[in-house]
Amino acid sequence: MAEATNVSADPIARDWWAGIAEGRIGYEACTDCGAAQFYPRGHCTACGSAKVAMRTAAGTGTIFSITVVHRPPSAALQPFAPYAIALVDLDEGVRMMAHADPSLTIGARVRATVAPFGDRAVPRFVAAA
Repeated sequence: MAEATNVSADPIARDWWAGIAEGRIGYEACTDCGAAQFYPRGHCTACGSAKVAMRTAAGTGTIFSITVVHRPPSAALQPFAPYAIALVDLDEGVRMMAHADPSLTIGARVRATVAPFGDRAVPRFVAAA
């Protein structure tokens, strides 16, 4: 497998993808009102401020929902099937969608890892130790 390249053409998401490439799970926090949010938007969805900063999450949370994909939406994803996609409530108060261990269930405590998926690294959640 080729080395993962997490280059984003989107300047708002560039720092998030760079963090993933370094093994960090990020989220944005507003420096005016303190609200946390995910996915990166470049402005606060709570107060509208443009003063948001990327923060590093502890990488722990709880599975809110999970599904196993047996029939991927494109031929490019077929080699990875079956794979699981989960909604994870991070302890910092944001919910993110990410890959997950297919054996996980709703309510399971998880921790983030970073795994190769195609030509990039992506967050992947596994059972917390």
